[in-house]
Amino acid sequence: MNIGFLGTGGIAAPMVEALAGKGHDILVSERSAEVSARLAAQFAEVEIAPNDRVVADSEVIIACLMADVAPKVLPDLPFREGQKLISVMVDVSVEALHDLAAPVTDISVTIPMPFIGKGGCPLPVYPDTGSVQALFGAENIVLPVTSEAALNAHFAASALSSVVLAEMVTTADWLAGVTGGAAKAEAYVAALIAGYFKGMALDGSGEVKGLLDALSTEGGLNATLRDRMAGARNELTEGLDAFRPRLGLPDA
Repeated sequence: MNIGFLGTGGIAAPMVEALAGKGHDILVSERSAEVSARLAAQFAEVEIAPNDRVVADSEVIIACLMADVAPKVLPDLPFREGQKLISVMVDVSVEALHDLAAPVTDISVTIPMPFIGKGGCPLPVYPDTGSVQALFGAENIVLPVTSEAALNAHFAASALSSVVLAEMVTTADWLAGVTGGAAKAEAYVAALIAGYFKGMALDGSGEVKGLLDALSTEGGLNATLRDRMAGARNELTEGLDAFRPRLGLPDA
């Protein structure tokens, strides 16, 4: 399949890596020249091209632009009937995409994470046209949702990633301050958290809460620290709620 990427940055690069070696011909735009050059050097099937050729020569176009850039770039490109568009852009609605990429009608939006190239990435998608499943479903978890609001709520939830990583950095820094070994502290914290999630069922069967309950022995270190940080849970909920106006979500 001929696949084109508009915008070649921190999300497009691992998506290209996920598709490489699977028989596709991949065009990447000149935007983010350093990343594009690295991908073209790394994979024989990847070629750098101007935006108009990326669109003209592709069956599937993956839009990885910033929301303020998309309206300036997309309308002037040679989209045609029969093409498929996958957007990974926050703050660009499905309705807007239909206007910007007319006459394309097969349009879907998804939320890839930087680890998509390694597989196991959850991919909420709306509307589910089958395009995301066809390209990424073999190695990742495609989760169709029933509305754009539901998709946007997943955009909000994805922001948890940096919160968790920040807590891990704080813990590793604290541990290194006591032990004097920064590398070993980071390795311990990373392995600690990874160990809990390794092999976890990803079917929504309640295993996350089960893990938490197992760490809730009264007076234990886990329960004591969690109680001390109880206010952080409210702050997390408030932070997620603060996305509601931006993402068009209903009031709490």
